[in-house]
Amino acid sequence: MGVSRFEVHLVNLDPTVGKEIRKTRPCLVISPDEVSRAIRTVIVAPMTTRGKDYPTRVPCRFQGTTGRIVLDQIRTVDQRRLVRKLGRVSKKISGEVLLVLEEMFAE
Repeated sequence: MGVSRFEVHLVNLDPTVGKEIRKTRPCLVISPDEVSRAIRTVIVAPMTTRGKDYPTRVPCRFQGTTGRIVLDQIRTVDQRRLVRKLGRVSKKISGEVLLVLEEMFAE
């Protein structure tokens, strides 16, 4: 399966532990394309319509639904967990995601 950065895929996140976001849900692929092509894992950020606003959550509208990309719950998953591709986020949203990731991981 070809997977590209900033695509949204339906991903099976179960099993989970504790407060991890669970169930099968839309997730944004944030790993670089080179990584996704080279190995069988991808880095994803779950999307949700619930929860609170935090600096690590990027507001977005995808397929008519308003929600958030939850960057404080990023995880690496095997590509076999990807159920199907749902689409892509806009360039504006992808830019906002990169800015928040930079803020989270820069010193």
